[in-house]
Amino acid sequence: MAQYSRNSALSGPSNDYHLLPVTNRQMRYARAIAEQSALEIPVEARRDRKAMSAWISAHKPHDPSPFANYPTGKQVAFAERISRSKRRPIPSECFRDKHAMSAWIDHNK
Repeated sequence: MAQYSRNSALSGPSNDYHLLPVTNRQMRYARAIAEQSALEIPVEARRDRKAMSAWISAHKPHDPSPFANYPTGKQVAFAERISRSKRRPIPSECFRDKHAMSAWIDHNK
């Protein structure tokens, strides 16, 4: 009996146990974007945090600020923790480009 219940649980209808649910902040921001752009949020994006993040990135309005490309405070703090623990300096260009900072973080985790 225990063997049957374990197998039925493993072969259930869904294999999405690894997907993280969408946060409330993500959903509020996505709804605001959807209202402004007259778009509809896809069902997949409503279920998965990573898919929602990709949808938001693809549809968020462009920020014309000269500081829009700078890394966030959280990115810098995380990079500095990695830098201290691995004793590797963060290149100065990473502090002016969020994509460079993200690449440095991914490479040095």
